[in-house]
Amino acid sequence: MAATAAIGTALALTAAACASSGSGPSAGTATTGAAAPVPAKYNLKAAGCPSTIVLQTDWNPEAEHGGQYELLGPNPSINTSAKSVTSELVAHGGADTGVKLQIRAGGPAIGYQTVTSQLYKDSSITLGYLGTDEQIALSKTQPTVAVLAGMQKSPQIIQWSPQKHPTWKTIADIGKTNTKVLYYQGAAYMNYFIGKKILKQSQVDGSYDGTPTNFVASGGVYAVQGFATAEPYTWSHDVRAWDKPLKYQLIADTGYNIYQQAIGVRKDKLAALTPCLTKLVPIMQQAIVDYISNPGPTEKLILNLVSQYNNGWVYTQGTADYAVKTMKALGIIGNGPGGRLGSFDDSRLQQLIGILKPIYQAENKPILAGLKPSDLVDNQFIDPSIGLKS
Repeated sequence: MAATAAIGTALALTAAACASSGSGPSAGTATTGAAAPVPAKYNLKAAGCPSTIVLQTDWNPEAEHGGQYELLGPNPSINTSAKSVTSELVAHGGADTGVKLQIRAGGPAIGYQTVTSQLYKDSSITLGYLGTDEQIALSKTQPTVAVLAGMQKSPQIIQWSPQKHPTWKTIADIGKTNTKVLYYQGAAYMNYFIGKKILKQSQVDGSYDGTPTNFVASGGVYAVQGFATAEPYTWSHDVRAWDKPLKYQLIADTGYNIYQQAIGVRKDKLAALTPCLTKLVPIMQQAIVDYISNPGPTEKLILNLVSQYNNGWVYTQGTADYAVKTMKALGIIGNGPGGRLGSFDDSRLQQLIGILKPIYQAENKPILAGLKPSDLVDNQFIDPSIGLKS
């Protein structure tokens, strides 16, 4: 995730790069033999899918992406220059699907550009990670449709030192003080906080660069944005200059409840991809369930990719384990409406359109006139029988 981008600059990179290409470990599934027939229910080739489905992610490989890396079969081919990995796309139990999957890293690998810009720049990309705020902002110029909610809640947070601020329980508590809040300049949720008087304009500081430097320099007096799946663990375990607990509140729990890491397509490609998505999306739903149930083998692949990509970012087994535990505990990975994993809630989307429309208008970024939830998401591909068990 973007807020973890520069943690590696504060830590020593311990793993050296491997060869420019090679084989990674299995993602935890065993494919059938090459000559075995492809099961009809999983036959993505027969459904008209591309021979290689390309997924553009928004960041370096991490546990939050595990449900997608779960789809890679054994012995994937790793391109360390392009920061991508390719293998047979396998369904539940290692079933062959007749096509390959290539997963491309985002963030530094694409010059910190948006995934949407990559979808429109490179026609070979089939799917991309999308956030609702990005979808709304670009609904007029680069429209996309999300077909699977990879997360039900965004892990974005505002965090603080409980030692310095023992009475704080929510972000609104911060707003009752004049404490500085560090964040990435341009984050739309901050406009929401200011407009709702959750925080004051005078206390927010858009100079956050992803490192703990300024927070640590303040002695933990400042509050700072982050991700529930990363900084509360990494800063208290891997950043020696801090090495203390952090408390936080999810931004989603303040009313700014975007879908982050939704998986979608360019709107002008949806019709042509519909036969493919009808078979592919349930396979992707089940892969998320399988990953959350047994993350270990796919975590091994993710950690190997981080090591081989060798771009200065540090990611550890401890962080990956913590991320999975946190996603389960907070419902970041969870079922949508009707107990269906990956489904979207139209009323939630309509609320977000109402929140973001005036924010983007004020920034001279007009959105699509009459924008509706159905312009942003499509639940038709979701298999209602697939969900996490309580």
